[in-house]
Amino acid sequence: MLQRSMSICFTLSAVCSAAAHAQGTPAPAPSAYAIPIGPGIGLDAAKKVAAATSAEARKNKWFMAIAIVDPAGTLVYFEKADTTQNGSANVAIAKARSAALYKRPTKAFQDALEKGGVGVRVLALEGAVPVDGGLPLLVDGKLVGAVGVSGDLSEHDAQCAAAGAAALAAPAAR
Repeated sequence: MLQRSMSICFTLSAVCSAAAHAQGTPAPAPSAYAIPIGPGIGLDAAKKVAAATSAEARKNKWFMAIAIVDPAGTLVYFEKADTTQNGSANVAIAKARSAALYKRPTKAFQDALEKGGVGVRVLALEGAVPVDGGLPLLVDGKLVGAVGVSGDLSEHDAQCAAAGAAALAAPAAR
């Protein structure tokens, strides 16, 4: 439960930080930059994240590609539903890498870009994907990887990614 609360706080902090930067005001502390990097997610934990992500997709009859990466953005696990559009495979991996490398949800980039102004700078960040559906994965407050989901509306991708991240927060996932 504590891990889930920390993940929610992290997500809110990252979104607020992106919005504050887009408006030209200082970011609130603590920043995503301060999140320590932990050991990379293992295969069993990655499969658990993917299983919960996939279950959420199936429950809603969405066809998704799901990617799990370690903190360096290296692919650990990938799966794609049979009828998922082929382009979603690359997008899911890119969302996961973006969330891991920048230690924030890809929605933070989406929100910054949407506001315009200095938020357009997001387009110059190599590998930053400004589309919801990528979430960092934290264990004991440390970044262990990220999940990226693509295949439906970005809001649906994010809903599935959140289900996967929540599964990692469960004690048995470690």
